[in-house]
Amino acid sequence: MGESYYLLAATFMPLLLSPVAYFLGRIAGLRAVTWFSLGVLIISTGLLFVPASMLNGGRSVYIESYPWGQFGNFGLRLDGLSLPFAIINYIWFTVLIMYSKTYMNRRIVNEARIRFGGGDITQITSVGGGPVYLTDEEKRKDTGVSNIEGGPLTTTTTPEMQRYVDSQLGLYFALYMVFAMGTLAMILATNLIEFYVFFELVLLVPFFLIAFYGYGSRHRTALMFFFWTHVGSVVLLLGLLAIGFFAGGFDYSTVRAHESQIPVQWIPVIIFAVVMGLGVKLGGFLLHPWIPSSQAYSPIPVAIMLVGIATYGFLRIWLDLLSGNYAEYSIYVNIWGLATMIYGGAMALMQDDIRKVLAYSTMSNMGYILFGIGSASVLGVTGVTLLYVTSGLGKAILFMMVGSISLQTGTTSMSKLGGLAGKMPYTAVVAMIGVLTLFGIPPTSGFMSEWILFNGVLQTGVHDANSLRIVLFGFGILTTVLSSAYLLWMYKRIFFGKIPKELVNVRDSGRYITITMAVLAGVTLIIGVYPAPLLTPITTYVQGMFHNAPGVVLLPQFHNSQGIVPIPQPGGSGHAVPVAKNMVFKSGYGLSSNTVFNSVATGRSNNDGGSSSYLEMKSEYMVSLKNG
Repeated sequence: MGESYYLLAATFMPLLLSPVAYFLGRIAGLRAVTWFSLGVLIISTGLLFVPASMLNGGRSVYIESYPWGQFGNFGLRLDGLSLPFAIINYIWFTVLIMYSKTYMNRRIVNEARIRFGGGDITQITSVGGGPVYLTDEEKRKDTGVSNIEGGPLTTTTTPEMQRYVDSQLGLYFALYMVFAMGTLAMILATNLIEFYVFFELVLLVPFFLIAFYGYGSRHRTALMFFFWTHVGSVVLLLGLLAIGFFAGGFDYSTVRAHESQIPVQWIPVIIFAVVMGLGVKLGGFLLHPWIPSSQAYSPIPVAIMLVGIATYGFLRIWLDLLSGNYAEYSIYVNIWGLATMIYGGAMALMQDDIRKVLAYSTMSNMGYILFGIGSASVLGVTGVTLLYVTSGLGKAILFMMVGSISLQTGTTSMSKLGGLAGKMPYTAVVAMIGVLTLFGIPPTSGFMSEWILFNGVLQTGVHDANSLRIVLFGFGILTTVLSSAYLLWMYKRIFFGKIPKELVNVRDSGRYITITMAVLAGVTLIIGVYPAPLLTPITTYVQGMFHNAPGVVLLPQFHNSQGIVPIPQPGGSGHAVPVAKNMVFKSGYGLSSNTVFNSVATGRSNNDGGSSSYLEMKSEYMVSLKNG
C-alpha cells in the first residue's frame, strides 16, 4: 500500500462529491454549486501538487498502489511523463468551472425559455449552427443574462422553470467533476485495465454533456461522438488484452519486464490496435469525422477538453511500455501526422464559423503531436509532451474567446463580425496571446514545444541519413505557414475591419469570462519564459524511457574540458543561464544513479569576454549526431 494518499484523494474527491454538487445545485442554485465545485477542484489540484513537488525535490517517481485481485494492482503513479498531463488538466478543469458559471448558466436559461416560454424571445444567428434565444432586454444590456448569475432567473420566471434550471446546473457541475476525475485517473493509472476503465469514463461523460447541453443537432452529434470513439475504444481494448495476455499481467511494471515475451508476429497487430484505437480519440486523419461537429456543437468547457488526452495513451502504452518496437513503426506515424496537419489546416482555412475553424485547428494540432510521436527521438517526444500542454492552453484561450463573443454578439459567424478589437479590447488581447501560443511565437509556451519537436524530427533524419524524414521535416515546417494563415485570417475577420451596425454597443464579457481567459493566458506566458519545471522532468523521463530502445535517437552528449558544450550568448559577456539542468537518472531505468546525460548545457564565455564560436559548437553537435 502507498505511504500516503495524496493522489487517491486528489483523484476521487471530485467523484465522491459530485452527488453533493448535483443536490446543492437543485437546492441552492448557481452560486452555491459553482463555488462548491471550484473549492473541490482547488483542493484536489493542491493535493496533486504535493507529490509533484517531491519529483522536483529529487524523487523520480511517486506511486500509491493497492491490491486489485486478478487484474494486479490498482495504482496511481506520478512521474516525469504523467506530471505535465495531470497538472495541466486539473488546472484546465478548475479554471473552466469558473468559466461555466456564466457560460453554462446562459446556455441552460436559454433552454429553459425555449421549453417553458418567458420574455419576448427572438431567434438570432446560430452559435455553432444551433439556435440561440435572447430577450430584447438582454440584447439591449448586452451582458447576457446579467441578473441570473447568482439569484432567480427573472422577475417573471415560474417556479417550475427555476427548478428546471437549478437541477440542470447541478447535473452539469456533477458531470463535469466526474469528467475531471476520470481524466486524472486515466493519466495516473498503473495498470492496463485500470487505464481502460477510466478511458471509457472519459468517453462516456462527454456523451451526456453533449446530449444534454450541446447546440444544434446535439443528440445526433452525441451519438456520432459515441459511435466513433467507442469503435476506437473496442479496438484499443483488444490490443491491451493481447499485451496483458502475452506479458503475463496487466500492471505496467509487468509489461515492461516481459515485453520481450510478446510473440514477434503479434507485435504489428498489437501496435496497430493501440495506435488506431487511440488515433480515433486523437482525431487523426481518416479517423476524424466526429471532431468538427462534436467540437462545434459542444458547450465551450466540454469542447476544450474533448480532444487531445489520447496523446498520453500513445506515450504511455506504446512508447513507454512497448518502446523496444517503437522506432520500427514510427515513420508511419510521422507521415500520418503530416497528413493530419495539412488536412486540418486546409479545412480550417475554408470555414466561416469560428468554432469550425477551431475544431479543424484542433485536428491540425493533433497532427503536430502525431508528427512528433513519429520522430523516433527523445527531443521529438519531449516536444510532443510539452506541446500537449502549450497547444491545449492556446486552444482553450481561443475557444473561451468564442464563448465570450457568442455571449455578447449572438453569433460565431465571421462574416457577421468585424471591428471587435475596439469594443472588446480585453478579449482581443487575450485572444492574440492564444494565437501566438498556437503559432509558437516567443514569449509564449508554444515556441519552446514546437522548437524541440521539430528539432527532434530533423535530428533523426540527420542521424539516420534518412532523406524521407528530412523531406517530412521540410513539409512540416511549411505547414506551420498554413497554421499561421488560418489563425491570422480568423483574427483579422473578428477583431479588425468595419464593425456591423448591430454590434456597435457590444462590450467585453463579465469578470467570470475575462478573468478565466486571463489566467490561462498568464500560464502560457509563464511556461514560455520559464519552462524548466515541466521540461526538466519530461526530458529526464523520456531519455530514461528510451535508453535501451533500438533505433531511437537519444539526446546528444556534448563534452569539453568542463563536461559541457558552450552555447553562444548574445552580448559577448557573462555566463549563460542554463536552459535545462543536467539529467540524472535513477537506477529504476537500469542506469546507475550517477549516470549523467548533458542534454542542454550551460553557456560559457571566453576569458576575453567574447562568446564561444557558434561554428565550433555546431561542429561538435554534428559530430555527436554522426557518432550516435
